[in-house]
Amino acid sequence: MKTVHYFLLGIFVSASVAAQAIYETQGKNGPVFSDLPSEGRDLPSPGATEVKLPPLNLSDAPPAARAAQPTPAPVVARYQSLSISQPASGGTIHSNTGQFSVQVAIDPALQVDQGDVLVVSLDNFALPSTRTSLQFEISASEWQTAAADTVEHQLQVSVMDRSGKLLFTSAPQNFYAHRATQSHRAR
Repeated sequence: MKTVHYFLLGIFVSASVAAQAIYETQGKNGPVFSDLPSEGRDLPSPGATEVKLPPLNLSDAPPAARAAQPTPAPVVARYQSLSISQPASGGTIHSNTGQFSVQVAIDPALQVDQGDVLVVSLDNFALPSTRTSLQFEISASEWQTAAADTVEHQLQVSVMDRSGKLLFTSAPQNFYAHRATQSHRAR
């Protein structure tokens, strides 16, 4: 605590000294400098002259050195290829309910241990269920939710990491859905 008091006292003394005038008189052994114009009297000593000091040479502290920013590691593509093997491009599936099998090829292998999953889009609608297997079924309820009411459909698969970022996306694959219908004859 005393150290703080001495420190503060030193600051106040140095600040007040910087603001006071300095006087020079000739003594027996040469010039004498003092902050008083006289030797204890209110009148200046004979020959006492105020020394005009140049302004203090103050400068701002140099800016603190910036901490070296770590250079981000180059982004390496974790996947080189992703494609849909089944249904075949331009192929036809036969399903009355809309349920059908999908097979995906990916290189390198899907990194499930890293949290990567497959996101499937049917007719530009991302299905809510993610997949971790390269062979899976599109369920009848997924078909009913997403499929457009046309004969031609589009399937696309993406790899998504655990944070929800899409890492790689396949080319869209067009296919056709054939459903059996029962013809009614007019009687």
